[in-house]
Amino acid sequence: MSQYLQSSVSRVAAPRSILFSVSYLALGLSASLWTSAAQAQTTPGATELPAVSVEAAKKKPRRAARAAPTQAAAPVVAQQPQAKPADTHDTRTGTVGYYANSTAVATKTNTPLINIPQSVNVITKDFIKDSGAQQLTDITRYVPGVAIHQGEGNRDELVIRGVDSSANFFVNGFRDDVQYFRDLYNTQSIEVIKGPSALTFGRGAGGGLVNRTLKEADGQRIYEATMQTGSYGDRRISLDAGQGVTQDFAVRMNAFYEASDTFRQYGQLERYGINPTVTMTPNDTTKIKLSYEYYHDERTNDRGNPSQALSATAPSSTRFNPAAPFAPNGDLTAFFGSPIYNVAASDVQTTQAKIEHDFENGLTVKSQSLYADYNRHYTNIYPGNGTLSGAVDPADTTFNRAAYQNTTNRENAINQTDFTYKVAALGMGHTIGFGTEFGRQTGSSYRQTGFFPGSVNTIAGNPFNPTYFGGVTFVHIASDANSKYRLNTQSGYVRDQIDVTRWLQLVAGVRYDRFDLAALDQNTNTNRVRVDEKTSVQGAVIVKPVDNVSVYGMYSTSYLPSSGDQFSALNVGTVILTPQKFETEEVGVKWNINPRLQYAAAVYNLDRTNVPIANPDGSGTFFPNAKQRIKGFETTLNGYVTDQWQSQLGYSYTDARIVVGTTATIVAGNRVQLVPYNQFSWWNKYQFDERWGAAAGVIYFSNSFASSDDSVRLPGFVRFDTALYAKIDETWRAQLNIENIFNTGYWASADGNNNLSPGAPRTFRVSATAKF
Repeated sequence: MSQYLQSSVSRVAAPRSILFSVSYLALGLSASLWTSAAQAQTTPGATELPAVSVEAAKKKPRRAARAAPTQAAAPVVAQQPQAKPADTHDTRTGTVGYYANSTAVATKTNTPLINIPQSVNVITKDFIKDSGAQQLTDITRYVPGVAIHQGEGNRDELVIRGVDSSANFFVNGFRDDVQYFRDLYNTQSIEVIKGPSALTFGRGAGGGLVNRTLKEADGQRIYEATMQTGSYGDRRISLDAGQGVTQDFAVRMNAFYEASDTFRQYGQLERYGINPTVTMTPNDTTKIKLSYEYYHDERTNDRGNPSQALSATAPSSTRFNPAAPFAPNGDLTAFFGSPIYNVAASDVQTTQAKIEHDFENGLTVKSQSLYADYNRHYTNIYPGNGTLSGAVDPADTTFNRAAYQNTTNRENAINQTDFTYKVAALGMGHTIGFGTEFGRQTGSSYRQTGFFPGSVNTIAGNPFNPTYFGGVTFVHIASDANSKYRLNTQSGYVRDQIDVTRWLQLVAGVRYDRFDLAALDQNTNTNRVRVDEKTSVQGAVIVKPVDNVSVYGMYSTSYLPSSGDQFSALNVGTVILTPQKFETEEVGVKWNINPRLQYAAAVYNLDRTNVPIANPDGSGTFFPNAKQRIKGFETTLNGYVTDQWQSQLGYSYTDARIVVGTTATIVAGNRVQLVPYNQFSWWNKYQFDERWGAAAGVIYFSNSFASSDDSVRLPGFVRFDTALYAKIDETWRAQLNIENIFNTGYWASADGNNNLSPGAPRTFRVSATAKF
């Protein structure tokens, strides 16, 4: 790594050691158990999934205690013990290739996708591997209704169904809301859940959320090492090793290291992680899982390119006459930052513990806890400030720069306890889920403004020689954030999934959330406190004319407190502001065409209200009067078309509009930032024989706007990807991925009108995997 990256390590606080333990559970109930059997549709010639059924609870045979040997003991004939069925993520969810039959993420109970009245996209480990994606936002381009936000060049950030968020990320169902880049080296599957999901996940998630389910020690023997190289000097190695040590004790470890340049000038990255996990089964009804992860990511922070101003005195572009992105002489590799200062670094340590118990009377419980420690720092020199806010003037002679740096550390401690009770009552089957969540999140935010030579906060640059090599002095000024905060959350929920008849199901649920935030403004030594108590609901009707088809209607709500996604501060305006509210109505259909292929489609309407409008009197207060409305249609086809052909297809139409504006430029009728009308993706893999396979993918985004003032337009684009797979022998396999095979130049994302990120040109990755 370069000198600037090495020196920047000291900017991130050294991770503290973690000691974490969890113990829970003492509860017993007795009741009758609802029984039902689910028949899987079969198709001639198709390989069947493992049987998925819900059976009456019955006492499981206990393991016999070992008797002390005696001298008079009679000889016995040894019997071969029956192997227990493998309890893996894939067998529980019916996952085969790109197809997943069920998920426990959306409802906290393992539920077939066809019985979930909500749009859910499951990205399996096989699709992650085959596509060559290694970062979270790389894979979501193949999910309809999900767009990528630039995130100031230092984090994952997504726009799901027109709602932007850097916090709606989860890991194993826990909130993973700190801003950083996530790698997929230890990811088993990714679940993208659309629409307000407060019943399961709590606050926020108005447009949807993304959950990573991590690989676990499941007792299966796996020893794989993968080596990768590719464009821009990429070198990466990863390891996945695990097995059952005894019948009741399993271990697994995932680890990786990667270093690379990027297609942008002076761009570099280095990241690595290690994630050991342990699973213990003390008896037939109890399972304990432990996990620890250390993860480091450090890279050049890149906020992209400015736009081309239409006026020399002030931005004058509008949605009827939008400006365009600027690239010097069409060069998308040009870097508008500083190789000396621009850096984003994160160190994340996470410990998880989970215990599951089956009371064998219809009641099961899962209690899990997480402690996470995040240390992160980032510095940016980027197009900004000046008369044109960083845009290139019409004569192509100058643009302005701005600079800042920020340190945002946080600790999360969360416990979730979830009960599931299956019972028959009033002639109907009930799957009742109820539970609690308690969390404490503490952290700090400290920002400094950058001053260029002459003690000015902006300096002009030549847009055809845009990289900055000069000096910057960072100083904390009164308007910079300097906050310490503490958030306590308490939540409780209940959900009932009711089988009224074979063809009719009802879902009803309610969740209570208490959001207690205290923030100390260290600039003024002012401590502010706000407490919000909100109730979110979900109701749905599912009609199944035949077992493999469901038609549903769903209504749900969610809330976002006034402190926003990152809740690091309260000011005179936000401390008195009511939370934003999200309401959605969705109607959809799901069809299991065969046991390994599902089609889904949905139409929805999402209203976002109580969006703050700044008070024009300059007092710093707000009016919660603004509103956005998002209407859309989504459809997907996922799984095996034939035994050799796997497909993952998605299309979305999204019309996200400002209904009541928030500023003089963000007005009614404007389109919401970074939301294309049309989005299409299609990935196909064909296995020619046991040795050879190939894949091709296409991604299409129609045009969108860089911000909701609709003054800078990002053109639409089409990108083609491909891959080739070879099984060399029983030990070795090889893979070639080519992203953007036609080397198309395109604008991938933005963070405002003058921070516009181009997409990568043609990129190669070659990997070899050894299985021992």
